[in-house]
Amino acid sequence: MSQSSPEVQHVLVPDLPEFRQHRWEGINPIFYADDTLPAGLPPVQGLIAWNASAAMRRQLLHLPGLRWTLVLLAGVDQWLAEVPESVDFYNAKTLHHEAVAQHAAALMLAVARGLYQLASARQWTAKHALPPLYNLKGREVVLWGYGHIGTQLEKLLTPFGAHFTRLNSSTTQADIDAALHNADDLVLLLPLTDETRHIVDASVLGKLKAGAWLYNLGRGELVDTDALLTALQENGNLGGAALDVTDPEPLPAQHPLWQQPNVLITPHIASTTDDQGWRAAQYAADFVAKMLRGEPLDKVKVQRDKGY
Repeated sequence: MSQSSPEVQHVLVPDLPEFRQHRWEGINPIFYADDTLPAGLPPVQGLIAWNASAAMRRQLLHLPGLRWTLVLLAGVDQWLAEVPESVDFYNAKTLHHEAVAQHAAALMLAVARGLYQLASARQWTAKHALPPLYNLKGREVVLWGYGHIGTQLEKLLTPFGAHFTRLNSSTTQADIDAALHNADDLVLLLPLTDETRHIVDASVLGKLKAGAWLYNLGRGELVDTDALLTALQENGNLGGAALDVTDPEPLPAQHPLWQQPNVLITPHIASTTDDQGWRAAQYAADFVAKMLRGEPLDKVKVQRDKGY
C-alpha cells in the first residue's frame, strides 16, 4: 500500500522580484500584489505579507481556510485588530534588528558629534560657534523596550563606553522613574499597544534630566507630540530629539517639529537597506522550511483588547 503524499500548502507570497526568483520548497507559492489578489484564487493555507492597506489586510486575514500568517515586519500593531483566533500569527523579529540598531547608533553619534548641525551649515564653522560636542563614554543610555534591537544596539555602543539601563514589561514603575532621572539618552524601541500609546508624555519628559536626548525608533504614537514640542522649546527640559518615526506620519511639511533646531528627523527608514527584499525572501523561505519540518516557531501572542 502506497503512502499518501503530504499536503502541499497554497501560500500567498508578495509579488516582488526577489520572492519570484526564490526557490520555494514544499509549498505552492501564489504571488499577489499589495492591492489585488489574483483571479481564481484557490483556498490558501498560508500568507506571507509585507506592506498592505487596511482594507487589504482585512481581506487577506479573513481568507477561508487560512491557517497561518507571517508578516515581514517587527512592529505589527496595524495587523492585530484583524487577526482571527483561528490564524497563527508570526512577525519577523530578527529581519530588521541589525539595520535599526545601526540607524539608532548613527543617530546617537551624529548628535554627539554635532554632525546634523554642522552638515546643514554648509560653511566652515568657527570653534566658538560649534554645537555641544561630547563622547558617548560614560553616557547613561536607557533602552526602553529591550529585545533584539536593544540587544544589538547595546553591542554596538558598548565599545564607546556607554552605560545601559534596560526597561521591559516587567520593570517596576520605581525602576522606570529612577532610570529616567539618570538618563542622558532615552531610546524608545517599544511596540505600539494600548498600554504604550503616548507612554512618553509630559510627565515622563519632565522626569528626564536637563539636556537629555530622546530617540524614537519604535512607533510615532509612543510619544505625545504636543508634550514633546513643549519639552524641546527654549524653556523645556530636553536637549533634543532624534526621530525615525513621528506622529503624525508622514510628518507634514509645515509641522513645527521641522522648525526645531534641536530635532533630527529621518523618514521611517531605520530598517531600510538595499538588500532588504532579498533578506526578506530568505527569511520567509527559512520560516516556511522550519514550519514544514515541524520545528517550533515563536508566535505573536495577540491580546484581542490590548495588542501584543
